[in-house]
Amino acid sequence: MAAIDTNVLIRLLAQDDPVQTQKAEAFLRAHAPLWISVPVLVETFHVLARLYGWKKPALLAMLQATSNSRHFTFQDQAAIASASNAWAKAKAGFIDCLNVELAKRHGQDPLATFDQELLKVEGTIAL
Repeated sequence: MAAIDTNVLIRLLAQDDPVQTQKAEAFLRAHAPLWISVPVLVETFHVLARLYGWKKPALLAMLQATSNSRHFTFQDQAAIASASNAWAKAKAGFIDCLNVELAKRHGQDPLATFDQELLKVEGTIAL
């Protein structure tokens, strides 16, 4: 299994650069499943939301598709699935929900926050 950087994942998802997309797809065919680290997923979310204008429904669909795909595997599949489920119901951001889930999975909860929307996610505490 090989790992990929954010820019490779972006090419596979956005397919916005034909040359790089073709190279990324060839790498995927040769090395699937590709390993996606938590930092790469976080950066991918940021890029797709901020630079490409993807909204929550598209990002949720991307998470579900990559989670269910035999072509990808996440660093912490369970935390990402839990965060995705929490985010689907919350107004807090996905990265915040992922932070809560990672803290829980590592026995480092509750997560202290000032974020009023994040406080609605189980596993947080107000300061």
